[in-house]
Parts: sequence; C-alpha cells; structure tokens
Amino acid sequence: MTNRFNFGRGKQYVALTMLLAGSMNLMAQKAMKAPAGGKQISDNLIGIFFEDISSSADGGLCAELVQNGSFEYNPSERDGWGAGTSWKVSRPGHSLGLLEVKQQNPLNANNPNYMRLNVERAREFYDYRGSRGFGIQNEGFGGISVKAGAKYNFSVFLRDVEGDGKKVRISLILPGWQEKLLADAEFTTDSKDWKKYEAQLTASEDCEKAQLRLLVLDKGTVDVDMVSLIPEDTYKGHGLRRDLAEALEALHPKFMRFPGGCVVHGGGDGMWDTYRWKNTIGPKEQRKGLKNTWGYHQSFGLGYFEYFQFCEDLGMEPLPILPCGVSCQGTNGGWNMTGKRGQDAVPMSEMDEWVDEALDLIEWANGDANSKWGRLRAEAGHPAPFNLKYLGLGNEELISEEFCERFKYIYERVRKAHPEIIIVGTAGPGSHSDNPDYINGWKLAEEIGLPIIDEHYYEPRNYFQTSRQYDSYPRDRKTKVYLGEYAAKDKKLQDALAEALYLLHVERNGDVVCMTSYAPLFAKRDATNWNPDLIYFDNQKVYPTCSYYVQQMFGLSAGQYYYGDCIKFSGEDASNNLLGQSAVLNTQKRELYLKVANSTDKETTVNLDLSRFKGMKSVASKMTISGQPNDEDNFDQQPVTPVNETIKVKKQMSLDVKPNSFTLITVKL
Repeated sequence: MTNRFNFGRGKQYVALTMLLAGSMNLMAQKAMKAPAGGKQISDNLIGIFFEDISSSADGGLCAELVQNGSFEYNPSERDGWGAGTSWKVSRPGHSLGLLEVKQQNPLNANNPNYMRLNVERAREFYDYRGSRGFGIQNEGFGGISVKAGAKYNFSVFLRDVEGDGKKVRISLILPGWQEKLLADAEFTTDSKDWKKYEAQLTASEDCEKAQLRLLVLDKGTVDVDMVSLIPEDTYKGHGLRRDLAEALEALHPKFMRFPGGCVVHGGGDGMWDTYRWKNTIGPKEQRKGLKNTWGYHQSFGLGYFEYFQFCEDLGMEPLPILPCGVSCQGTNGGWNMTGKRGQDAVPMSEMDEWVDEALDLIEWANGDANSKWGRLRAEAGHPAPFNLKYLGLGNEELISEEFCERFKYIYERVRKAHPEIIIVGTAGPGSHSDNPDYINGWKLAEEIGLPIIDEHYYEPRNYFQTSRQYDSYPRDRKTKVYLGEYAAKDKKLQDALAEALYLLHVERNGDVVCMTSYAPLFAKRDATNWNPDLIYFDNQKVYPTCSYYVQQMFGLSAGQYYYGDCIKFSGEDASNNLLGQSAVLNTQKRELYLKVANSTDKETTVNLDLSRFKGMKSVASKMTISGQPNDEDNFDQQPVTPVNETIKVKKQMSLDVKPNSFTLITVKL
C-alpha cells in the first residue's frame, strides 16, 4: 500500500495554499509570467453545490425512469404514500389475480418490501389491444418520457415461487382508451430464487407520458422487486441524465459539494434521518433508501459512487459533506428537550461512530484496492483512488457548545489520521457579522486553525448590489472562506446582475474567498421546494435561468491573478455601486478576462488600459447577457441568453457597455 496517508501536518496548509493560488499555478507560471500589479487569487472560485431538493436526484439527475421501483415508499415520507405509490394493477385480456405487498425472505434486508403477483387467470383471452396477463404498471415521475428510436435498458429481480417457468412481458405503453404499444420484450423465468432479468426496449415514437408495464402471462406466483428502466444514452454511460449533466458541464465548475445542504443532517426528524454515505454505495439493490428532508423518498440510485464518478467525469474536485453528531436545529419544531434551540446531539460516548464515518470515507475514496473500504470502491468498477482532497464536516449547524465539542472531536481525529485532507467547517445558517452562529463559528475556526469555513446567505438583490464585506476581512487569518450557499431571492435579470456585481467583489477578494457555489442547483418544475434555483427542468427539457448564465461566464473566466486598475468607468459613473469590473489573468491558458457589470438603466463607458500584458492578440471574443431588469427565463421561452461576438481590442481603448448587462471579454495573450 502506498504511503498516501502519512504526510506531515504542514501538508494540509501547503495544499490549501495551492488551492488559493490555483491548483495548476506552478504550471501556469512556467507557461507565462504574470505582469506586475496583480494579486494572486484562487482559480477555484466557481463550483456547484448539489442537494437532493426539489426532486433533483430521483426523477432528475439520476436517469432512472421508474418511480418507487423497490416498493419502499411509506407514509412517514408523505401522507398517503405506500409500497404501491406510482404503481397500479394491470390485467388486460380479462386476466385475474391478487397483488400483495410482502416482506418474507426479501431480496435484501435494506429493501424489505416486494410485490407478489398471484396470477389466477392469464392465458384464456387477449383484450382488443392484443394484450393479456396479470401484473403491474408504473407511471414514472409524472410520466415516462421516451424518444423514437432510443433504447431503454430494463431490469428486474424476480422469484418464480413454483419454479415452473413463466413468461413475462415488459412493455412501454401510452395508456388510455386508445392504448398504444411503444415497445415490448418477453422472457421466461427460470429460478425459484431471486434472479435479475434484463431486456432492452426501443421506443417506436416520441411520447412524454408513457408507462412501463410488467405482465406475468402464466398462472402461478411471481415475486417482483427492483424494477428499473434507464436510457441507454446517459452522460458518459454512467447513469446520469445527459441534458442535465451537460448543463452542469457547461458551467465549467472546479468542484462539487454534495450531498447537501440540510439533507446531510436531516431536516427535523432526528438523527435517524441523517444521511449516511455507506447506505448509498454498492449494488443498487443493496442500498438503503431514506426519507428525504424535503418530503419525499431518496432511493440512492444517485449515491456517493455516482457523485465521485461525476466529479471525475467533469474534472471537478469532490467536496463531500458529512454530519458530525448533531441534528439540524429544525428538529423538534425548533426546540430540544432542554428548551434550547432545536438541535439534538449524540452522546459523546457514541462519537467514535461518526469519526469512523469520516475515516472510512477517506479510505473508500483514496485507499488501496486491497484495503477494507477501497476494495468496495474497486468492486464497484473504480480500482484507482478518487484522490479526495477536501472534506466538509457539518452543514450550517447551530454553533452551540454541543456542536463545538463534537466538531472538535471529529476534526482532531481526522486531521491526525489524514493531515493531507483539507477540512471545511461551517459558520452557521446566516453568515452576517451580528449573527451569533457566525460569530461563534469563526471563533471556533480561529481556535483550531480550521483551513476553510463555509458561509451561507440568501438575501434580496440590494444586498448583493451593495454589500462588500470581504473587502474588510483580515488578511492574516489562516482560515479562508468558502461561500457555499448564496443567491438573490428572485430569478430576474436584475437579480442575476446583482449576483454578478457581488462575484466581482468576491473575485477582488480571491485571496480571502477560495470557493463559491450558488444554491440550490436544480429544481423540477412540478416538484419545487425552494425558489429561486439555478436550473429548472421537466422530463423533457432544461430551463437555465439568468443566474445560470452569470455563473457560466464566471466559470469560463477563472484565473490566478486579479488586476483592479485595468478597467475604469468614465466620469460620474466611477463611484456607482451598480457598476463593477475585474480583470483576471489565467497564466496557464494565456488568457485575460475582462468583466464588466452594468446594473443601471443607462449605457456607460469604460476605459481599458492593457499595456502591461505582452503578446496581446488584436481580436477577442465577447459574451454579453443583457435585457430588461424584470426579464427572466420562463418555461415557454428564453428571452435572456448570452450573445457571442468577436471584437477588436487594443492596449488602450474605450468600450460602451449596455444598460442592464454583464459582459465578458476574453483576450488571448
């Protein structure tokens, strides 16, 4: 086994320095020397934060098309839910039978429910549509969307109780009086034990509201579990919905924080509802589903293996967030048994379990394929380590005495075992200078020498237009800032421009702030828990917001050096806080990025002085998003999208900037 985990204590801070300077900064300096006058900043400022909120995972980024395929929905997740949610009995051809929910001798103890199909009559008649048999039918997540000619991979676990071999028919149909068959396949059971059966269905036409039908065509008893239908065409073949994954790829993110958010520590149901990463790896039929904080079911078809693999596919650094022995402060309606704000804490005598959760994750991600946890990663198809560098502990917790005691307990043990891992802590749910959690969070960070602290805030647009708090942050702090959750509280163009102004401020302070991620990332149109969100979607389409394009423009323009005096506004505009600018140099790519935000209703002029940059090409690319302040991307049309053009540039020049706009100019050097 390599000596991967035995670096010296100082390695954590060396690694953090590399983060702030840019992970490729040494290579960049060899490629191009930065001119004088610049400030070294993080080139990892733009990342993404994924949380399973608003059906972002099941029915979203996870490409699985069958809802409740393991029959594990239950009323504790949502009133009226049960094992049969999203399913109905199907008995064409006057077939007869009985459907039962069973738990005896299940496929796996983590998913105890299965359906028993007791078929009394299945062979005598065909109905007018040419169908027969007794079985079940799934409606997917508000319908199953299929495309003509596209292939869909079906799988199911069956147990033929009599073991006499029964024909099973799988179909994609458009239900209704004029029911239409879109695809079908047949196979025969051959085992009295649980066995996986697979088939591929090819859709004959486009359909937005298809359903999946499973029919047993012979008399007898068949047990059914883990019904699955996944498009053959997923992102890089790794089981993620292609268009949603490509929307994230287009942001050019440097890292991904996951799995939350409040999902990490449960949203108010107690410690039992805490996200435990070990339940989300291994074969999907062995993963243990859980109630979602946001009021629905998590199947964990999108689990830690898929998160890490997606980070690898996009070239992002993974930033997993683990709970640290306390619940969300929303537990018990906001109050605990002692009458304090609602946060429960596990006894200190049980804290080693939570320490092991962190240590085992590091071994799973980075360990040799012969190690206990590294072997599970290798068996899942990834023998090489994932090279985890960052680990978050806690998510916007109440910074209580109980939290501090438990956080320090985990932190000290993880740091001792793995000094090479950069730990990210939390500044609580509201990162403002008068917030007691923020004050106590920073006090704890400075006491223990925490490398990075995670700040969160959601505010009206005027906050992002005017607040410039990072200008006054002390430069001698060891602890750097990760702005892990933020957004203006609406999704109009003027909100996106306010966020652009704020990110220009963050960029100027890229020596203090090392990472940012807008939140929430995704929301399904008919299942939205939170507004606004960066990307909306339904079963057919993706709907980026104005804020999405701002994030994309910053993602396209990451660099290692900031220059604050290359762009100046003319005349009286110079002091307007609705205007902002930055010049960022990427020494590795040999590109200079000029960004200008104009959130006023008047055209303005900027003067550029680029004389310090050698070898500047005369033609540059220009990307602009602009419109009316209240414009927003809606579900019928997208009136606000970036416009791309080429322009001539000189060492010294003036540039007119549209009202209500954000502009990115990329200059080759």
